[in-house]
Amino acid sequence: MTRAGPVDVLIAKTPDWRGAMLAKLRKIVRDADPEIAEDVKWKRPSNPLGSAVWSHNGMVCVGIILKERVRLSFSAGSSLPDPKKLFNAQLLSKSRAIDVAQNEKVDERALTAIVKAAVAHNLAKARPAKTRAGARNKK
Repeated sequence: MTRAGPVDVLIAKTPDWRGAMLAKLRKIVRDADPEIAEDVKWKRPSNPLGSAVWSHNGMVCVGIILKERVRLSFSAGSSLPDPKKLFNAQLLSKSRAIDVAQNEKVDERALTAIVKAAVAHNLAKARPAKTRAGARNKK
C-alpha cells in the first residue's frame, strides 16, 4: 500500500464536486508533464487545507479550491498562448487563471497545451549552472 501524498489528502478532504474537479485537473496537469512535481502550500487559518502546487523548474500552476469553483492559476499566464480562451480570471496581471464551476466542461486538449507551454516557459528561462572553473577564469 502506498502512502497518500499531500494533494491526495487535499482532494480526499474535499469530498464534494470541487474535490472531484481538482482531481480531474490534477490528472490533466500530470498527463501533460510526467516530470512535474506536486505539493500543497499556503496553509493558513482561512484555508487550512492549502493549495495544490505543480512545478517543473519553477511554479507551473496552482490548484485552489474556492467556495463555488475550482481555480487553476498560472503565474506566467500572460506569457502563455491561450487560443481557446480558457483563461477567465485574474486577467489584469501577469498571472492568469481558469475558474471551473460545478458541471462545467474542461477543454482537456487546450488545458494540456497551456500546461505544456508553462513548463516550456520555465525551462526556457532556466539558466545553466555556472561551473567552478568558469567562475575562476573570470577573476
